[in-house]
Amino acid sequence: MEPLSGAGGVRHPGVDERAVIGTESRDVRRFSHEAMATVFEVYCEHHDERYAAQAAHAAFDVVDRLERELSRFLPNSDVARVNGLAAGSRTQVGPAAMECLVIARHVFALTGGAFDVALGTGLASLDLDPERLHVAATQDGVQIDLGGIGKGYAVDRMAEVLEEWGVTRALVHGGFSSVLALEPPAGCAGWPLTLSDPRVPSRVLEHLSARQVALGASGLRKGDHVRDPRTGGPAAGRRAAWTAVTRPGAARDPAAAEAEGGISTAALADALATAFMVMGVEEIAVLCDRSPGLQAWLLPREAAGGLEEPQLRHFGPG
Repeated sequence: MEPLSGAGGVRHPGVDERAVIGTESRDVRRFSHEAMATVFEVYCEHHDERYAAQAAHAAFDVVDRLERELSRFLPNSDVARVNGLAAGSRTQVGPAAMECLVIARHVFALTGGAFDVALGTGLASLDLDPERLHVAATQDGVQIDLGGIGKGYAVDRMAEVLEEWGVTRALVHGGFSSVLALEPPAGCAGWPLTLSDPRVPSRVLEHLSARQVALGASGLRKGDHVRDPRTGGPAAGRRAAWTAVTRPGAARDPAAAEAEGGISTAALADALATAFMVMGVEEIAVLCDRSPGLQAWLLPREAAGGLEEPQLRHFGPG
Protein backbone atom coordinates (compact mmCIF):
# COMPACT_ATOMS: atom_id res chain seq x y z
CA MET A 1 0.00 0.00 0.00
CA GLU A 2 1.49 3.30 -1.04
CA PRO A 3 1.94 5.93 1.70
CA LEU A 4 0.57 9.41 1.33
CA SER A 5 2.93 12.15 0.31
CA GLY A 6 3.97 14.29 3.27
CA ALA A 7 1.53 17.08 4.06
CA GLY A 8 2.60 20.46 5.35
CA GLY A 9 0.63 20.21 8.57
CA VAL A 10 -2.90 19.42 9.61
CA ARG A 11 -5.94 21.57 8.82
CA HIS A 12 -7.75 20.62 11.99
CA PRO A 13 -6.76 20.15 15.62
CA GLY A 14 -4.95 16.86 15.65
CA VAL A 15 -1.51 15.42 16.07
CA ASP A 16 0.92 16.91 13.56
CA GLU A 17 2.34 14.20 11.30
CA ARG A 18 5.67 15.97 10.74
CA ALA A 19 6.95 14.98 14.16
CA VAL A 20 6.07 11.34 13.54
CA ILE A 21 7.70 11.30 10.12
CA GLY A 22 10.87 12.58 11.77
CA THR A 23 11.18 9.52 14.00
CA GLU A 24 14.73 8.32 13.47
CA SER A 25 14.52 4.67 12.47
CA ARG A 26 14.92 3.15 9.04
CA ASP A 27 12.53 0.37 10.09
CA VAL A 28 9.55 2.68 10.77
CA ARG A 29 7.02 1.87 8.03
CA ARG A 30 4.00 3.93 7.04
CA PHE A 31 0.79 2.61 5.44
CA SER A 32 -2.37 4.52 4.51
CA HIS A 33 -6.01 3.71 3.73
CA GLU A 34 -9.09 5.84 2.99
CA ALA A 35 -12.23 5.08 4.99
CA MET A 36 -14.90 6.87 7.05
CA ALA A 37 -14.34 10.05 5.01
CA THR A 38 -10.75 10.36 6.23
CA VAL A 39 -7.34 8.70 5.95
CA PHE A 40 -6.29 6.04 8.43
CA GLU A 41 -2.59 5.38 8.84
CA VAL A 42 -0.33 2.90 10.55
CA TYR A 43 3.21 3.79 11.55
CA CYS A 44 5.10 0.77 12.78
CA GLU A 45 8.64 -0.35 13.42
CA HIS A 46 9.31 -3.81 12.01
CA HIS A 47 12.30 -5.32 10.27
CA ASP A 48 10.15 -7.09 7.64
CA GLU A 49 8.33 -4.54 5.47
CA ARG A 50 6.21 -7.17 3.72
CA TYR A 51 5.00 -8.61 7.02
CA ALA A 52 4.30 -5.12 8.36
CA ALA A 53 2.25 -4.34 5.24
CA GLN A 54 0.19 -7.52 5.68
CA ALA A 55 -0.52 -6.58 9.29
CA ALA A 56 -1.54 -3.06 8.28
CA HIS A 57 -3.85 -4.45 5.54
CA ALA A 58 -5.50 -6.72 8.11
CA ALA A 59 -6.08 -3.69 10.34
CA PHE A 60 -7.54 -1.67 7.46
CA ASP A 61 -9.92 -4.55 6.64
CA VAL A 62 -11.38 -4.10 10.13
CA VAL A 63 -11.99 -0.39 9.43
CA ASP A 64 -13.87 -1.19 6.22
CA ARG A 65 -16.07 -3.70 8.03
CA LEU A 66 -16.81 -1.24 10.82
CA GLU A 67 -17.75 1.47 8.32
CA ARG A 68 -20.35 -0.86 6.80
CA GLU A 69 -21.80 -1.58 10.25
CA LEU A 70 -21.64 1.88 11.84
CA SER A 71 -22.45 4.31 9.02
CA ARG A 72 -25.87 5.95 9.29
CA PHE A 73 -25.82 6.55 5.53
CA LEU A 74 -25.89 2.86 4.51
CA PRO A 75 -29.50 1.56 4.40
CA ASN A 76 -28.95 -1.78 6.14
CA SER A 77 -26.19 -0.82 8.58
CA ASP A 78 -26.70 -1.47 12.28
CA VAL A 79 -27.03 2.25 12.95
CA ALA A 80 -29.55 2.76 10.12
CA ARG A 81 -31.73 -0.02 11.56
CA VAL A 82 -31.58 1.56 15.01
CA ASN A 83 -32.57 4.91 13.49
CA GLY A 84 -35.58 3.25 11.86
CA LEU A 85 -36.98 1.91 15.12
CA ALA A 86 -40.49 2.93 16.15
CA ALA A 87 -41.57 3.04 19.77
CA GLY A 88 -41.93 -0.49 21.12
CA SER A 89 -39.80 -2.14 18.42
CA ARG A 90 -36.30 -3.57 18.55
CA THR A 91 -33.49 -4.76 16.30
CA GLN A 92 -30.38 -6.88 16.62
CA VAL A 93 -27.00 -5.29 16.04
CA GLY A 94 -23.44 -6.51 15.88
CA PRO A 95 -20.96 -6.43 18.79
CA ALA A 96 -19.25 -3.30 17.44
CA ALA A 97 -22.41 -1.21 17.26
CA MET A 98 -23.47 -2.40 20.70
CA GLU A 99 -20.10 -1.56 22.23
CA CYS A 100 -20.15 1.91 20.66
CA LEU A 101 -23.64 2.54 22.03
CA VAL A 102 -22.61 1.36 25.50
CA ILE A 103 -19.57 3.66 25.42
CA ALA A 104 -21.70 6.55 24.13
CA ARG A 105 -24.21 6.09 26.92
CA HIS A 106 -21.39 5.93 29.49
CA VAL A 107 -19.84 9.19 28.24
CA PHE A 108 -23.28 10.83 28.02
CA ALA A 109 -23.73 10.15 31.75
CA LEU A 110 -20.12 11.04 32.58
CA THR A 111 -20.36 14.45 30.91
CA GLY A 112 -23.91 15.33 31.89
CA GLY A 113 -25.08 15.10 28.28
CA ALA A 114 -22.27 17.16 26.75
CA PHE A 115 -21.55 14.20 24.46
CA ASP A 116 -24.73 12.91 22.81
CA VAL A 117 -24.68 10.62 19.77
CA ALA A 118 -28.45 11.13 19.49
CA LEU A 119 -28.06 14.93 19.25
CA GLY A 120 -30.91 15.49 21.68
CA THR A 121 -33.36 13.06 20.05
CA GLY A 122 -33.50 10.72 23.05
CA LEU A 123 -30.48 8.51 23.72
CA ALA A 124 -31.96 7.52 27.08
CA SER A 125 -35.00 6.07 25.30
CA LEU A 126 -32.91 3.29 23.76
CA ASP A 127 -32.81 0.10 25.85
CA LEU A 128 -29.57 -1.82 25.29
CA ASP A 129 -29.20 -5.56 25.88
CA PRO A 130 -25.49 -6.29 25.39
CA GLU A 131 -25.88 -10.03 26.00
CA ARG A 132 -28.50 -10.54 23.28
CA LEU A 133 -27.21 -7.64 21.16
CA HIS A 134 -30.70 -6.14 21.08
CA VAL A 135 -31.56 -2.44 20.88
CA ALA A 136 -35.14 -1.43 21.69
CA ALA A 137 -36.79 1.99 21.41
CA THR A 138 -39.31 3.37 23.87
CA GLN A 139 -40.09 6.42 21.72
CA ASP A 140 -40.14 7.35 18.04
CA GLY A 141 -37.57 9.43 16.24
CA VAL A 142 -34.25 8.60 17.92
CA GLN A 143 -31.44 9.34 15.44
CA ILE A 144 -27.96 8.02 16.24
CA ASP A 145 -24.79 9.36 14.64
CA LEU A 146 -21.61 7.62 15.77
CA GLY A 147 -19.33 10.05 13.92
CA GLY A 148 -17.96 11.40 17.21
CA ILE A 149 -16.87 7.98 18.41
CA GLY A 150 -16.63 5.64 15.42
CA LYS A 151 -13.15 6.62 14.22
CA GLY A 152 -11.70 6.22 17.69
CA TYR A 153 -13.39 2.84 18.04
CA ALA A 154 -11.91 1.77 14.69
CA VAL A 155 -8.45 2.90 15.80
CA ASP A 156 -8.80 0.76 18.94
CA ARG A 157 -9.70 -2.31 16.90
CA MET A 158 -6.85 -1.65 14.43
CA ALA A 159 -4.37 -1.58 17.30
CA GLU A 160 -5.68 -4.90 18.57
CA VAL A 161 -5.11 -6.47 15.15
CA LEU A 162 -1.55 -5.16 15.00
CA GLU A 163 -0.82 -6.56 18.45
CA GLU A 164 -2.27 -9.94 17.39
CA TRP A 165 0.20 -9.89 14.50
CA GLY A 166 3.03 -9.12 16.92
CA VAL A 167 3.47 -5.58 15.56
CA THR A 168 3.65 -3.84 18.92
CA ARG A 169 5.85 -0.83 18.14
CA ALA A 170 3.17 1.13 16.33
CA LEU A 171 1.06 4.27 16.14
CA VAL A 172 -2.40 4.28 14.53
CA HIS A 173 -4.54 7.27 13.62
CA GLY A 174 -7.77 8.15 11.85
CA GLY A 175 -7.34 11.57 10.28
CA PHE A 176 -4.95 12.58 13.11
CA SER A 177 -7.95 13.50 15.25
CA SER A 178 -8.08 9.95 16.68
CA VAL A 179 -4.66 8.61 17.65
CA LEU A 180 -3.46 5.55 19.55
CA ALA A 181 0.21 5.11 20.41
CA LEU A 182 1.39 1.62 21.31
CA GLU A 183 5.04 0.93 22.10
CA PRO A 184 7.46 3.47 20.54
CA PRO A 185 10.36 2.72 18.19
CA ALA A 186 13.42 1.21 19.82
CA GLY A 187 15.47 3.80 21.64
CA CYS A 188 12.57 6.27 21.96
CA ALA A 189 10.70 7.05 25.16
CA GLY A 190 7.53 7.61 23.13
CA TRP A 191 6.15 8.55 19.73
CA PRO A 192 7.00 12.25 19.17
CA LEU A 193 3.77 14.16 18.57
CA THR A 194 2.70 17.79 18.55
CA LEU A 195 -0.59 19.60 19.08
CA SER A 196 -1.15 22.45 16.63
CA ASP A 197 -3.54 25.39 16.40
CA PRO A 198 -6.39 24.40 14.01
CA ARG A 199 -6.44 27.86 12.45
CA VAL A 200 -2.66 28.20 12.20
CA PRO A 201 -1.27 24.65 11.76
CA SER A 202 2.32 25.94 11.81
CA ARG A 203 1.77 27.17 15.37
CA VAL A 204 2.84 24.27 17.61
CA LEU A 205 1.20 24.43 21.02
CA GLU A 206 2.57 21.37 22.76
CA HIS A 207 5.15 18.63 22.23
CA LEU A 208 4.19 15.17 23.47
CA SER A 209 5.93 11.84 23.85
CA ALA A 210 3.20 9.21 23.58
CA ARG A 211 3.33 5.59 24.73
CA GLN A 212 0.34 3.33 25.40
CA VAL A 213 -2.04 6.28 25.23
CA ALA A 214 -4.96 7.41 23.07
CA LEU A 215 -5.47 11.02 21.99
CA GLY A 216 -8.61 12.67 20.71
CA ALA A 217 -9.03 16.11 19.15
CA SER A 218 -11.91 18.42 18.36
CA GLY A 219 -11.95 22.03 17.27
CA LEU A 220 -12.93 24.86 15.00
CA ARG A 221 -11.59 26.25 11.78
CA LYS A 222 -12.56 29.75 10.73
CA GLY A 223 -16.31 30.00 10.27
CA ASP A 224 -17.06 26.74 12.08
CA HIS A 225 -19.59 26.50 14.89
CA VAL A 226 -20.22 23.97 17.65
CA ARG A 227 -23.57 23.51 19.39
CA ASP A 228 -24.05 22.30 22.93
CA PRO A 229 -26.32 19.20 22.79
CA ARG A 230 -27.59 19.98 26.29
CA THR A 231 -29.11 23.29 25.26
CA GLY A 232 -29.15 23.25 21.46
CA GLY A 233 -27.48 26.65 21.54
CA PRO A 234 -24.05 27.60 20.20
CA ALA A 235 -21.01 26.88 22.34
CA ALA A 236 -18.63 29.76 22.77
CA GLY A 237 -15.21 30.34 24.20
CA ARG A 238 -13.14 27.44 22.85
CA ARG A 239 -11.13 26.99 19.68
CA ALA A 240 -9.96 23.42 20.28
CA ALA A 241 -9.84 20.62 22.82
CA TRP A 242 -7.55 17.60 23.08
CA THR A 243 -7.73 14.63 25.41
CA ALA A 244 -5.33 11.83 26.33
CA VAL A 245 -6.45 8.56 27.91
CA THR A 246 -3.91 6.02 29.14
CA ARG A 247 -4.57 2.46 28.00
CA PRO A 248 -5.69 0.49 31.09
CA GLY A 249 -3.06 -2.22 30.78
CA ALA A 250 -0.30 0.40 30.66
CA ALA A 251 -1.53 2.56 33.55
CA ARG A 252 1.14 3.31 36.13
CA ASP A 253 -1.46 3.46 38.87
CA PRO A 254 -3.45 0.18 39.20
CA ALA A 255 -6.49 2.28 40.09
CA ALA A 256 -6.43 3.78 36.59
CA ALA A 257 -7.08 0.45 34.91
CA GLU A 258 -9.95 -0.26 37.30
CA ALA A 259 -11.44 3.20 36.71
CA GLU A 260 -11.41 2.82 32.93
CA GLY A 261 -13.06 -0.60 33.20
CA GLY A 262 -11.48 -1.85 29.97
CA ILE A 263 -13.33 0.69 27.84
CA SER A 264 -11.93 1.43 24.35
CA THR A 265 -9.45 4.22 25.02
CA ALA A 266 -9.37 5.90 21.58
CA ALA A 267 -13.18 5.90 21.42
CA LEU A 268 -13.30 7.39 24.91
CA ALA A 269 -10.69 10.04 24.03
CA ASP A 270 -12.68 10.96 20.89
CA ALA A 271 -15.93 11.34 22.78
CA LEU A 272 -14.40 13.37 25.61
CA ALA A 273 -12.63 15.74 23.19
CA THR A 274 -16.02 16.48 21.63
CA ALA A 275 -17.62 17.01 25.04
CA PHE A 276 -14.78 19.23 26.24
CA MET A 277 -15.54 21.70 23.45
CA VAL A 278 -18.74 22.65 25.29
CA MET A 279 -18.20 21.75 28.94
CA GLY A 280 -17.21 24.36 31.50
CA VAL A 281 -13.58 24.61 32.57
CA GLU A 282 -14.40 23.68 36.15
CA GLU A 283 -16.37 20.62 35.00
CA ILE A 284 -13.38 19.46 32.93
CA ALA A 285 -10.91 20.07 35.76
CA VAL A 286 -13.01 18.02 38.19
CA LEU A 287 -13.39 15.15 35.71
CA CYS A 288 -9.63 15.04 35.06
CA ASP A 289 -8.86 15.16 38.80
CA ARG A 290 -11.08 12.20 39.58
CA SER A 291 -10.17 10.11 36.49
CA PRO A 292 -6.68 8.55 36.65
CA GLY A 293 -4.99 8.53 33.27
CA LEU A 294 -7.11 11.35 31.78
CA GLN A 295 -5.57 14.62 30.55
CA ALA A 296 -7.05 17.55 28.67
CA TRP A 297 -5.71 20.56 26.79
CA LEU A 298 -8.01 23.49 25.99
CA LEU A 299 -7.34 26.32 23.56
CA PRO A 300 -9.66 29.30 24.20
CA ARG A 301 -10.90 31.50 21.39
CA GLU A 302 -9.13 34.79 20.99
CA ALA A 303 -10.74 37.76 22.72
CA ALA A 304 -12.58 40.20 20.46
CA GLY A 305 -10.07 42.70 19.14
CA GLY A 306 -7.26 40.96 21.02
CA LEU A 307 -3.78 40.89 19.54
CA GLU A 308 -2.31 38.10 21.68
CA GLU A 309 -2.78 34.47 20.76
CA PRO A 310 -4.70 32.46 23.39
CA GLN A 311 -2.63 30.16 25.56
CA LEU A 312 -3.13 26.42 25.92
CA ARG A 313 -4.47 25.21 29.27
CA HIS A 314 -3.67 21.76 30.63
CA PHE A 315 -5.60 19.59 33.10
CA GLY A 316 -4.75 16.24 34.66
CA PRO A 317 -1.42 14.51 35.39
CA GLY A 318 1.78 15.25 33.52
